[in-house]
Amino acid sequence: MYLRRKILRKCKRIATNYAKNHPWFRPCLRLLLYCKRRFFFLLHSLWQPVDEKTVVFCAYDGRSFACSPKAIYQYCLTRPEFQSYTFIWAFRRPRRYAYLTEENPNTVVVKYGSKSFNRSMARAKYWVFNYRMPDHIFPRKDQVYLQCWHGTPLKRLGIDLSLTDNPLNTTQEIHKKYYLDAQKITYFISPSRYASEKFRSAWRFPEDSDVMLELGYPRNDFLYQFTAKDVRRIKTELSLERETRKILLYAPTWRDNQHSSGVGYTYTPEVDFDSLQAQLAETHVILFRAHYLVANKFDFERYEGFIYNVSRWDDVNELYVISDMLITDYSSVFFDYANLKRPILFYMYDLELYRDTLRGFYMDQNDLPGHIYTQEAELVQAIREQTDDFSCDEKYRQFNEVYTYLDDGNAAKRTAEFLFLGKDYKTGGTA
Repeated sequence: MYLRRKILRKCKRIATNYAKNHPWFRPCLRLLLYCKRRFFFLLHSLWQPVDEKTVVFCAYDGRSFACSPKAIYQYCLTRPEFQSYTFIWAFRRPRRYAYLTEENPNTVVVKYGSKSFNRSMARAKYWVFNYRMPDHIFPRKDQVYLQCWHGTPLKRLGIDLSLTDNPLNTTQEIHKKYYLDAQKITYFISPSRYASEKFRSAWRFPEDSDVMLELGYPRNDFLYQFTAKDVRRIKTELSLERETRKILLYAPTWRDNQHSSGVGYTYTPEVDFDSLQAQLAETHVILFRAHYLVANKFDFERYEGFIYNVSRWDDVNELYVISDMLITDYSSVFFDYANLKRPILFYMYDLELYRDTLRGFYMDQNDLPGHIYTQEAELVQAIREQTDDFSCDEKYRQFNEVYTYLDDGNAAKRTAEFLFLGKDYKTGGTA
């Protein structure tokens, strides 16, 4: 049995790598895998009645315990109405999160993509995800799929992509995946009218559908609820409890055209860390956080005490609240960080390439709540200036009025009450 599994895994790796390098073979392999997975999921569904009080949570394709699924789950744990519910979390590394079952008897942890995962998905009344659903899994009529997504979009998504330099998927393949996902979604969490408009477009939801729930992002509740005790705890866990220098959070996004066969998406920081260390080490430290899709590892050993690699830190909100400034490029993290009304700098060294070739943007760059820098010297100067002299100006306030006005610390409450209890979040009545 062990030998057979080992041979099958090796064959799968060979086929996958071949497909990555030979685009003509990719559709064939995907069709075979889809049929196999779909068949076994249907078998699980056939023998599994839907349990009205079971919920499956999953964040970032099983990579972490974070984002809006985490916020909704944690809210439910505090309420007596949900004591009889069963909460199932799906992770790629379930052993890492075994503590959830120890702390909460009504919580179950399963391995993402396993038989247990499929059985759980077939049984649960509710699915709460912040990333696309696996293609082979479809809800039954009495199941509810809540898509929380994982940020307000700056860069174009899904069916809105008219150009891409993605080595794994053609534009048509990306469109097909989002069309497929749109057929499954019951509700889609949105933090603003702007986000609702972009999500409707990216998934091609009908204008007259009631799929959008403009409730604010549950993931951002923590930004309104955190305490000084939380800040001390997080700094201690990061060995920053005695740090007196300013903390910079550098969170760049991934690039569609940076992919290594057999590894995944990679990222090469276009920053001279030697220069930054020479100019800023006495007054600042950097928390470097790569996008969750980035597979390569970063060795910052030579910058010990100046750069901390927090790419595998589960909850980015915890990094927000201990940082004094955010530096990013095209990542949606700045929408969430703006709730804190702290300085945001945009280091877009490849702006023309990203805008005109890789992705394109939804919003005007002039509406960003901070300045754009394309040269490192300008960036260093801005860090120094805004460390000592920053005020939330009218442009920043207008940004929050348009993009984060629903974030108030109660989005998880509104979402849970609407989804599980049938309460109308607008009137307080029954939905």
